[in-house]
Amino acid sequence: MAFIECRFNSIVLAKAVNMNVIIPTIHNENRQRILYLLHGLSDDASMWFRRTSIERYADAYNMMVVMPDGGRGFYTDAVAGEKYWTFISEELPEMVTKLFNISLPRENTFVAGLSMGGYGALKLGLRCPERFAAVAGLSSVTDIKCRFRAKSSASWRPELRRIFGSVSQLASGGNDLFDLALKARESGKELPEIISFCGKDDFMIRDNRKFNRFMRDIEYPGFYSFERPGSHTWAFWDRYIQDVLKFFTTGELPE
Repeated sequence: MAFIECRFNSIVLAKAVNMNVIIPTIHNENRQRILYLLHGLSDDASMWFRRTSIERYADAYNMMVVMPDGGRGFYTDAVAGEKYWTFISEELPEMVTKLFNISLPRENTFVAGLSMGGYGALKLGLRCPERFAAVAGLSSVTDIKCRFRAKSSASWRPELRRIFGSVSQLASGGNDLFDLALKARESGKELPEIISFCGKDDFMIRDNRKFNRFMRDIEYPGFYSFERPGSHTWAFWDRYIQDVLKFFTTGELPE
């Protein structure tokens, strides 16, 4: 297993950026898989590696893991700011292909994230369904409209306005997960499976329940959601990223 700290210049963001990459011990192209693993609002590219045992878990499944720095940008092209959607959806995978000489088919490509990163992962899966076999969200921000209004996210509000503009601009900007899910469902395209975990004591639980109900109402194929004891903590994410990896590689759902 190799752990690589990679720094490169982003043309899209007009600045130097970094990503951390885990390379499995066994380089078998026929079994190789890649996971783009996205961090939360207050984190950076190092946090998944620092706070969980992702390296050990990934090695067990022969999974290459790319952990980019998404700033506090909600993986979105901001109305007034940096273009983190273009970075994460276009520039980053192109850079990974170039630097690591790896280009895997859809069935071997996955994306997951926690909190803000869960939002980013879900958006990638719904906007780019042709690129991902499956998607996972842990304690995801699912309802940006609610976050604009919620007391618990009052400190985010100036950032939300800078990034998304207003609630009325969410759908037109391709940033409302509910709208994206409905359009994906109606598109007739092959869609990635989606697995979601949220703690019963997490402040995001109501948002997640609302999104889960919506996904079932529209009969999104291959959508699975689980509520488990816990809250918005690294102990929770370390525990359930293991179930995510197992699902991605074997298709097995937790009990």
